[in-house]
Amino acid sequence: MTDAPPPSARTTLRRGANRAVYEQDRIRSILDAGVIAHVGVATDDGPIVLPMAYGTRGDGDAAEILIHGALANAMMKAGRSLDVCLTVTIVDGLVVARSPFHNSMNYRSVVVRGAATAIDVAEEKAEALKVINDHIAPIWDTARPPSASDLKKTLVLAVPLAEASAKVRDGDPIDDDEDMDGPHWAGIVPLSSSWGDPLPAADLADDIEMPAAVAELGGRNAHAGYAGGALNDRGDG
Repeated sequence: MTDAPPPSARTTLRRGANRAVYEQDRIRSILDAGVIAHVGVATDDGPIVLPMAYGTRGDGDAAEILIHGALANAMMKAGRSLDVCLTVTIVDGLVVARSPFHNSMNYRSVVVRGAATAIDVAEEKAEALKVINDHIAPIWDTARPPSASDLKKTLVLAVPLAEASAKVRDGDPIDDDEDMDGPHWAGIVPLSSSWGDPLPAADLADDIEMPAAVAELGGRNAHAGYAGGALNDRGDG
C-alpha cells in the first residue's frame, strides 16, 4: 500500500500495516476529500474529542492543517500550543462477508498528531479562516468579510502535517477458504454522500442571487475524488 517510511514511531501503523499510507500527496488527497476532523485534546476536565471543520495549506515542511473555534471553547484553549490528535475518516462502503466475523468497511482515514499553535495576528487569522471556509465551498470572497470583533472572538490553530499517516481499505471481503463455496452472500454496499439543492433562507430578499460556488454544490459528491475503490483526488491510481 505504501512505499514511504512512517514519519514517526507514534504514527506507524502496526495493526493492518498493509493498509498504511505515508505518502504526503495521498494523505492530502484524503484530507481534500474529507469534511470533518475529529479533534482530541487533554483538558483539565479530562480528554475530549469534538468534530470540527478544517482546511489544509502549504507543502513539504510547511504543510499544515487548520482548525478554528470560539475563543471561549475550553478544548480550543487547551489545544493552544499543546499536543493534539486530529482524525479524518471517510466511509466508502459496507463490506459484507460470508461470516459476520469478517464484515468490515471500505474507508479512508488520516491521523495527524502534533503541537497546535495559535494564529493571533488578525491578517494571518483571516487568511487561515479563508482556507478553512473555502475547503468546502469557495464563498469567502462573496460573503461579508469578518469584522475585527469576529476575529477577536475566534481562535485559529495550526497543526503541522509532519506527523500524519493514513489507513485505507478497499475491495471485497476477505473470507476463510472453507466459506468460499458456501451458500452465504458476500459483497460491497457502496456509501456515498452528496450535497442537496441549496435552499434560500426564509428571510432572504428576493433580489439577492445565489453565489455560483453555492449553486455548484447541489448534487455534488461531498467526498469528491473517490471512484471504484481508487484514490484519485490527486491522480492516485
